[in-house]
Amino acid sequence: MRIPAWAEDELVLAGALVVKNGWRELRTNDQEVQDLSELIRSLPIHSPEQRALPGFRSPGSVSRKTTDFMSNHRLYSGKATRCGKPTLLMIDAFSTREAEMLQAAEALEEGISSGELHRIPEQPDEVDESGASAIEGRLLVRRALARERDPKLRALKIKQVQRRGRPLRCEVCDFDFARAYGDLGEGYIEVHHVTPLYVSGTRETKLDDLACVCANCHRMCHRSRPGESWRTPAALREQIRKSAQSACH
Repeated sequence: MRIPAWAEDELVLAGALVVKNGWRELRTNDQEVQDLSELIRSLPIHSPEQRALPGFRSPGSVSRKTTDFMSNHRLYSGKATRCGKPTLLMIDAFSTREAEMLQAAEALEEGISSGELHRIPEQPDEVDESGASAIEGRLLVRRALARERDPKLRALKIKQVQRRGRPLRCEVCDFDFARAYGDLGEGYIEVHHVTPLYVSGTRETKLDDLACVCANCHRMCHRSRPGESWRTPAALREQIRKSAQSACH
């Protein structure tokens, strides 16, 4: 068995360490590297057999990853080390939206140290068909998906919409289950997090954090692509608009 490639969650934590160090690499004997190695080895995203492999996320491997971040940054003048596309995408994410990515790292650290992220079971669609997750990491996706599937929270969201006198239909495409399926679809809708993962990971979900969506739009909101986060209903509406506009031309 080979040591698995670095996952987005691990890259978020390594990238945050490098950014806080002024985009400079850290050495194997640095305490921050020792601490990060221990934290990453505890993440519930790899199998126990993988985590038991010699050298798995050792301080030396963590230090080498910080060198990848430093040497592949656009402002570095020396020779870049070889690294994979996920690392390059993470470097770009930290370069273009540093505050958000640092908040994602903080959410991961808090969730691991509190034990919360260890208690949440794996969700069936927390990774895409290729095994990739949102740029902020698989564990924040896992937590947000688990919250979306909370039947009590979903019921409260539906009541909120009805109490406000709004129709219970998809906020992206306006699909209405009751109109399409009659009484079978009456009162049915799915819910999706409007707030980014790094925000939804640091506090309890509020009803206004959720949007009502149909099953198709919900799936498209969650569909991962390299370097992207999952989509808000507003972002997916814009995607539909652009697709329709392109089709007309």
